Amino acid sequence: MTKFIFVTGGVLSSLGKGTIVASIGRILKNAGMKVSAMKIDPYLNCDAGTLNPYEHGEVFVTRDGFECDLDLGNYERFLDIFATKEQNMMMGSVYKSVVEKERKGEFLGTTVQLIPHATNEIKHRIRHAADVTKSDVLVVEVGGTVGDIESDVVFEAARQMRFENGESPSVLFVHLALVPRITTNEHKTKPMQHSVKALLSRGITPDILIARSDSMISEGVKKKIALMCNVLSDSVFCSYNVDNIYMIPEILKAQGLKENLAKKLELKLKPEGKDEWHALLSKWEGRKTHRKIAVVGKYAQTTRDTYMSVFEALKHAAVHAGIKAQLDLVNSEDVEKNLVDLKQYNGFLIPGGYGSRGTEGKISVIKYARENNVPVLGICYGLQLSVIEYSRHILGLSGANSTEINPDTKYPVIDILPEQKAIDEKGGTMRLGAFDVKIVKGTNAYKLYEKEMETESLKPGVKNSKSEIVFKRFRHRYEVNPNYVEKLEKAGMVFSGKDPKREIMKVIELPKHKFFMGCQYHPEFDSRLERPEPLYLAFVKATI
Repeated sequence: MTKFIFVTGGVLSSLGKGTIVASIGRILKNAGMKVSAMKIDPYLNCDAGTLNPYEHGEVFVTRDGFECDLDLGNYERFLDIFATKEQNMMMGSVYKSVVEKERKGEFLGTTVQLIPHATNEIKHRIRHAADVTKSDVLVVEVGGTVGDIESDVVFEAARQMRFENGESPSVLFVHLALVPRITTNEHKTKPMQHSVKALLSRGITPDILIARSDSMISEGVKKKIALMCNVLSDSVFCSYNVDNIYMIPEILKAQGLKENLAKKLELKLKPEGKDEWHALLSKWEGRKTHRKIAVVGKYAQTTRDTYMSVFEALKHAAVHAGIKAQLDLVNSEDVEKNLVDLKQYNGFLIPGGYGSRGTEGKISVIKYARENNVPVLGICYGLQLSVIEYSRHILGLSGANSTEINPDTKYPVIDILPEQKAIDEKGGTMRLGAFDVKIVKGTNAYKLYEKEMETESLKPGVKNSKSEIVFKRFRHRYEVNPNYVEKLEKAGMVFSGKDPKREIMKVIELPKHKFFMGCQYHPEFDSRLERPEPLYLAFVKATI
């Protein structure tokens, strides 16, 4: 029977619950358990596709085509898994499902209420996620903070799950809360105490407490938290600030979290051996070659979370390339205003995006990189803008553009996918999920993906031996206009990745350039610390 670990948060959001969930999962996975993770978001959205990237960060896309919270990216990277749509539940979909069942008469005339109907739906989905992932342990992150009104029904469902399992140690609660250090240089425990009291008022007693702080808390502070929050002192841990989040599992394990989890859930853990993860953490600090890489995006005013997977993929590649990379998030609108010195950078990455704002800045960066033989990688929208730049300055198609930016452009080198033209709803309607990409032999892309094509496919149940196919995730509405492909090819652009069944261009390159490539898919979603994505690795290596 699957065991469940619920991770809750207190005081404020963005404390790193997703990293804690992923770290707990990694600790248990290294000890021989089959672990997966799930995120519950209290919002009334049905998926993350329409959430503001400034507020919520990037939209992560599962292979089965679900637009979900960015924490699922952390789960995938830490646990080396491929998440499914069942692993992200947004409360909008829960309420929608309950109302639809009521309309169909499935409740047989009973009064429909949050308890038991919404809570039953939540519990059903949690258990279904455990079944789908076939997990020994499912670590469930409850989004938001205790005390948020929209989260109360989720806490109630979690409380019921522990109650329903009786005396069996199959449900565990881990609570993360802020323990700040103020001007007196003291760690203050009152925020943690009040947070736990709020949790207790909802019928949940935490089994393990994790203090989120800027530095390691003392044994005295641990004992005070234990005394005031009704837990043993050996069940209080600290997650403090580090430059490398991949160290968090080791930090928590060194404090005894693995043994504590095993004891409380009666888990039979295997002895650990040294794995590639440990070796790479050691290698992380030993890099000596310095390079500066710019990620040129339009969502650059606040946080890097909008491009989280991009930055993580670059970090993975940099470790394997032996490079200590300075990764700057550059606002493309600042480029348009000539506020950015492009000469300082050894490489440019143009990430995905939508809309017209900031696109001319990105195009000017692509032009600079092409003309000065500086490595540049375009992702999704970045590929499209690369085609626009090439069409304008090499083909001489002045004003060439995407119909997304200028519907009346004389040269629509980027146009909407045919099946998208009749769609008028925004949520969940893009071309989403993983699709086959046929890589053309003799190209740079083929050289990069050759090993991936020769090994067992990551597509379940498919042997991929030398089939020229890779399986990549997409999120887009627009494509390279097929009417311009021949002209671009004659001008020197190579389309080295295509849809095997239809005329959709998925990879571009300029063979004579040091590194000029673009892809319509999002390779960053497949990058792991142990296994960097080939396109990212090649791009980072090209900066040397």
